Amino acid sequence: MHTVPSLIPVFRALANELIPSVETFNVLDESLLREAIADRTVTEALSRRVTGYLWAAQDAGADIILVTCSSIGPAVDRGRALVSVPVVRVDEAMARRAVSTSHRIGVLATLMSTMTPTAELIGRVARDAGRDVELTSRLVEGAFERATQGDADGHDELIRVALEALMGSSEVVVLAQASMARAAATLVGWPDSIPILTSPRLAMEQVAQMIGDGLPPGR
Repeated sequence: MHTVPSLIPVFRALANELIPSVETFNVLDESLLREAIADRTVTEALSRRVTGYLWAAQDAGADIILVTCSSIGPAVDRGRALVSVPVVRVDEAMARRAVSTSHRIGVLATLMSTMTPTAELIGRVARDAGRDVELTSRLVEGAFERATQGDADGHDELIRVALEALMGSSEVVVLAQASMARAAATLVGWPDSIPILTSPRLAMEQVAQMIGDGLPPGR
């Protein structure tokens, strides 16, 4: 389930690589992200719409649902309890990896609508794991607009500058949105001592593991 069309081929390629024998299909509604951006929060109305899509995907035969938009994460948390198949947030595996490996975690996002849900998720994962983490969050202003205008290089450069600003205060940096993963791939020469975590592959690896383990509940 997507809110950004460009992520469909990204996750299709990962599915073909990691779960090649599994049939996949996509649900896309760009208006969900636009609504989250405009309202600066996940409203009850948006949560109801997300739940409707989860029901629709389940009714269409899905055995597991991966939602690739971090901005609507809180709506996914509410809706997953109302369907009978596992529902995976794209940023869950990334949050667990960050918390399990680091104490000082930097979070970068190009949308404020993503910043709060990601920080809250990392905080919840840390509490559940009994770990004390220190978060430093930074909004990469202008990067999302560059991407929507077709300036991918400009988007990636703004992310690189923001990453460099977090180097001194972070042991690991989390790129909050799946759409930011492309920028990480362009960071030639980035210090190996500071891992950069992106969500697409980690999320699809989680799905692959769940399928291999017989689809235990993704809650």
